[in-house]
Formats: sequence, structure tokens, C-alpha cells
Amino acid sequence: HELLRFSASTWKNGLMIFITAKFRVLPEHADRFPEIAGEFTQATRDEPGCLWFDWSRSLADPAEYVLVEAFRDGEAGAAHVQSEHFRKAQQTLPPYLAETPRIVNATVPQDDWSLLGEMAVPERD
Repeated sequence: HELLRFSASTWKNGLMIFITAKFRVLPEHADRFPEIAGEFTQATRDEPGCLWFDWSRSLADPAEYVLVEAFRDGEAGAAHVQSEHFRKAQQTLPPYLAETPRIVNATVPQDDWSLLGEMAVPERD
């Protein structure tokens, strides 16, 4: 399996780095996982290049958490994986996981969420 590696030269400036990762947590730790990952989550959200860093729990599998994260560019992504809190999470989170997390990452030409036009909601009064 290929590990995610950020490099400032990997991406062109102006393109957001968008990442989704699935974390399968050991069942005995699943209910506490937001607390377990809390320090790492807050430190990442506090990074100047972090656009968002949001966890969701799977409805189909309560032991699976999905992380949706975005960084303003490759430089911000590189700073994230080189940060002290990332290195600490590399040591502190795996003991709570059932397997290596799975990840998808992409560079997209935007800096925020787009509207889902197919489900447009009319303005409400």
C-alpha cells in the first residue's frame, strides 16, 4: 500500500488538496474515538492552511469513521504531515485502529465546497 506523502512541489498553487480517509476503529474504542482523536483534530484545524478537518461516523458500520479534510495547497498539506501533532498521531492513534486507514486524495481547482445543483433548495422566507 502506498502511503500519502505531501510535497510542496507535488501540487500547483491555487489548487485545494482534498482528502477522504476511512479509519476502522477497534470496536471497544469506537464510541470514544472522537475524544481519542480530539487533540489531533483540534491541532490540525488550527493550522493556517487547513480548510476543514471533519470526522463522521459510518451509519453502516459504527466502528468506521470517515475523515474529510482539505488544505489550501500542497505547501499546507506538507506542513500538516510534517507537524508535531501529526507525528504524535502516528504513534497514538494506531493502537486504537483495527487496520491501516484507507485514503483517497485529489487536487481540485477550488477553495471551498460547491453547491449540489441537482438538489438545489429554494430560498426560504
